[in-house]
Amino acid sequence: MTITAGIDVGSGAVKAVLFDVREDDSEWLSREMLRIRQRDPLQLAAEAYDKVLQDAGLTRDDVAYVATTGEGENIPYRTGHFYSMTTHARGAIYLEPEARAVIDVGALHGRAILIDERGKVLSYKMTSQCASGSGQFLENIARYLGIAQDEIGTLSKAADDPETVSSICAVLAETDVINMVSRGISSPNILKGIHLSMADRLAKLLKAVGVMDGVVMATGGLALDDGLMAAVGEQAAKIKNFTAVVKSDPSSPYAGAIGAALWGAFRHEKLLQLGQLRQAS
Repeated sequence: MTITAGIDVGSGAVKAVLFDVREDDSEWLSREMLRIRQRDPLQLAAEAYDKVLQDAGLTRDDVAYVATTGEGENIPYRTGHFYSMTTHARGAIYLEPEARAVIDVGALHGRAILIDERGKVLSYKMTSQCASGSGQFLENIARYLGIAQDEIGTLSKAADDPETVSSICAVLAETDVINMVSRGISSPNILKGIHLSMADRLAKLLKAVGVMDGVVMATGGLALDDGLMAAVGEQAAKIKNFTAVVKSDPSSPYAGAIGAALWGAFRHEKLLQLGQLRQAS
């Protein structure tokens, strides 16, 4: 067996996972997620890593490979670092083997990724960093409306007359929301309008990378926002000949860390083989 760790340092949270990777199976041993909230991401990464080790009854010496992704390239105890698009693709395949595309909606951006059955990235498109299609933007709006993040999806799905949010600039979109509140627009209708605006861009990204059918796996923190996921389905249905099904999983926010751990196991095995070849020569 090979024990590998994956640490994903995102813009909004740090995720750490621990895997026991075997030739025919991979067992998920432990996981931890810590919100950054203006704290030191590298310190949080160490805390999350030590927590998953403690939960699994292991020490750092038991881990064969520590793989980082996201903004984790400066973690001093890492063995290797992987690009986040690659790790989200591999994590999506682990969570849903039938997935052939990914929509990753994180704190600062959204992106669509076309993948093959191995999790190899074939094509991708992403929103601009300033776009009002990110987790941070939605979190800011929820805070302004006095709503907890775990209420957003339920409220959005209760909307009866969604208000259109047309601006793709987060600053201007926030101004739109302030105006909506002053006009007495309800929170559910504001949130559903935001979800539809975000979903429209995500659906168009999927079309742009060539996704029209099959299974699309949602990753990132907003994959658990069922209001947004419902809106993606609504907006995608408006695209001619689009029949792809968008899915999410309770573990979707961990996809990047999962992919890092699994790629780390693969890299570790290759390094072992190279070492054996050198010894044999």
